[in-house]
Amino acid sequence: MMKFSEKVLELTKRIPEGKVTTYSEIARTLNTRAYRAVGQALKRNPHAPRIPCHRVIRADGLLGGYSRSVEKKSELLKKEGIEIQNNRIDLKKFLFRF
Repeated sequence: MMKFSEKVLELTKRIPEGKVTTYSEIARTLNTRAYRAVGQALKRNPHAPRIPCHRVIRADGLLGGYSRSVEKKSELLKKEGIEIQNNRIDLKKFLFRF
């Protein structure tokens, strides 16, 4: 049976370039409300950026954390064509749902 963190990473692999999802969206897909545990699993992602944890943001559109700095997260997302204004992403335009 797959560990919670492995399930989180498997879902994260499915987020397409140019899209983002939220910690809570991943938690919802896993039938839990443990969005903070999702964040902890992503924080320990040994396969970044191949498993694109930089594409996971907060439910309010703010970037949230990133092990390599929020500036690096912003840079990676902008390279993928995601628009960021005031550290926020328009979820109506860029949200990926599972």
